[in-house]
Amino acid sequence: MKKLVLLTLVTFFAVNAYAAEFKIGYVDLNKALNESAKGKTAVTVLEDMVKEKQSFIIEKEKELKTLDDEIAKQASILNPDAIREKQAKREKLMRDYQRMVKDSQDEVQQKRNDFMEAIIKDLRETVVRIGKEKGYTIIFERVASGILYIPEEVDLTDTLIDEFNKETQKK
Repeated sequence: MKKLVLLTLVTFFAVNAYAAEFKIGYVDLNKALNESAKGKTAVTVLEDMVKEKQSFIIEKEKELKTLDDEIAKQASILNPDAIREKQAKREKLMRDYQRMVKDSQDEVQQKRNDFMEAIIKDLRETVVRIGKEKGYTIIFERVASGILYIPEEVDLTDTLIDEFNKETQKK
């Protein structure tokens, strides 16, 4: 029994001595992604891309509206074949419109994914460098790790953003 108590005490002190050398931190990669200069630039590029795509989509919508108005106005005076022809034209225009919308959405989503993947990769490399340089034993990602509570003092997100922006400016 004495050996068990002694072994427990020795283990307790050994773990505490090791834990004293343990340096833990965490980062919020989503925040770093959104607040870094590179992340903000990506958002601007994506917004410009969306605006450009929307202008083409709006033109197609106007064509559809014009054709709808034309069909409505001329429905009473056109023969059935002419009406079918205009409706077929409208259906083709609608398919083109829907395809354009879907392709635009897919292209923007792919570009967004490409930007995010590249920036997250670079952010992770910066986290590793910070961890090595500042002697961290473990650095968690706040959201992915499922951390429910951790003191603000170990939040390295702002440091990550600053270091990442410096690295990005150098490149």
